[in-house]
Amino acid sequence: MRVDFIKMHGLGNDFVVLDGCAQPLPEMTRTLAAALADRHTGIGCDQVIVLAPSTRANLAMRIFNPDGSESSACGNATRAVALLRGGTTSIETLGGMLTAVAGESDIAVDMGTPRFAWEDIPLAYPLDTLALPVAWEDLENPCAVNVGNPHAVFFVSDCDAVDLGRLGPLIEHDSLFPQGVNVNAAMVVSRNAIRLRVWERGTGLTRACGTGACATAVAAMRRGLTEREVNVTLPGGDLHIAWGTDDRITMTGPANEAFRGSFDPAEFGA
Repeated sequence: MRVDFIKMHGLGNDFVVLDGCAQPLPEMTRTLAAALADRHTGIGCDQVIVLAPSTRANLAMRIFNPDGSESSACGNATRAVALLRGGTTSIETLGGMLTAVAGESDIAVDMGTPRFAWEDIPLAYPLDTLALPVAWEDLENPCAVNVGNPHAVFFVSDCDAVDLGRLGPLIEHDSLFPQGVNVNAAMVVSRNAIRLRVWERGTGLTRACGTGACATAVAAMRRGLTEREVNVTLPGGDLHIAWGTDDRITMTGPANEAFRGSFDPAEFGA
């Protein structure tokens, strides 16, 4: 049996999308996800996206990282899936229900409401999530927020100068974060603009992270550093983030299809 896939990306954050609504799929295991994601011996991607029918939404989406672990949400993948479906799409994820609207050039996603309670991040013990009293070398006092995934947001003077490739995994696996954490190094450029680099939990350095952009924008807004709408510039491009008075986050940005193909699951350990 061969399985069709669609290679897509959102600002360079790339995915192998398997549509279980259109074809039977093998069980997605850690081994299979890691094998497909491998850029040398597999198809190569930041995440493997598995779509399936849902009784609560238009479809369900599961997200697997290159290490085989499963993530609860992915903003860039949500835009990619919405591009495939077209129009308005409701999507069930482990992180909650999402709604995406595909326009002519960009896709807007209702990312839901952010969570700030220490147990919702989660942290190992109670701390003020607006400014955690912790530090890893020059990275200190992050804001913690859960937007479907847990994020630690560090505001720095120069995000490009941060050795995120070294510090990212140390913070991701720190015992303070029992489920791991995404690490964001952010620089506020103006009241309406942020530059951002992200170490993504289970993935590593990434060209773009939709939930990271949302978490960082909300953290900046909570601290009074920006207005309630900002442009977040990542290495792969820009996302527009708005945090409405109804407490819901809207993320707007592009998604693209790169190519389509198929594979034999038996060749990848399935």
